[in-house]
Amino acid sequence: MDFSQKNILIVGASSGIGLATAQLLHKLGAHLFTASRHLSPELEALGTTFLPFDATQPLPAELLSTLPEVLHGVVYCPGSIKLRPFERIPLDDFRAEFELNVLGAVQVLQAVMKRLKKAEGASVVLFSTVAATTGMSFHASIATAKAGLEGLTRALAAEYAASNVRVNAVAPSLTDTPLAAALLNSPEKAEASAKRHPLQRIGQPQDLAYMASFLLSDHGSFITGQVVSVDGGMGRLK
Repeated sequence: MDFSQKNILIVGASSGIGLATAQLLHKLGAHLFTASRHLSPELEALGTTFLPFDATQPLPAELLSTLPEVLHGVVYCPGSIKLRPFERIPLDDFRAEFELNVLGAVQVLQAVMKRLKKAEGASVVLFSTVAATTGMSFHASIATAKAGLEGLTRALAAEYAASNVRVNAVAPSLTDTPLAAALLNSPEKAEASAKRHPLQRIGQPQDLAYMASFLLSDHGSFITGQVVSVDGGMGRLK
């Protein structure tokens, strides 16, 4: 895959899946623009054009003024993992999950859609979760928000197909990222989590980065409106 002529915006690139995607696209020659709440040393080492951005806050004017007139791809990675019994989840937490996962993506895409249309073949990659379509205990707030994101994925894919802007989502299972550290902080927890996957291992950030990069690339030019599971078989196999 060659990204040497492509401008890509990654939101949530400071760690985990977003960072792995930035690192891979950097190797593939992409001109990267990144936005996160903070600039991690790993992201700084890539030399991207970086702007601080909290996805739950209004989009700063500086971000838009820094972006090029043509964008070939957008990756939206922000997320959270807060697993609790349904009756102990405050309504405000449901709102916060929706704000971060759905409305954050909405404001970014509304702001940059004109730039994507100018590419004459752009791609948007969002991130859902296996829990959006596979019922899992204690996942009510995140599953609800990510299900909304999947609906947004399909709606935008339909609306912008005529403009040759593709919109897809990637749905991972538990992935070994800083966000999941509390769920994998002992050999016993890691082993138990691995055994819940048919492939008997935990997902790695690179697994998701490869899929995101494929969907952004010209090799994925006939794919839109899809939610692609990268979950070790968890969502479909027993």
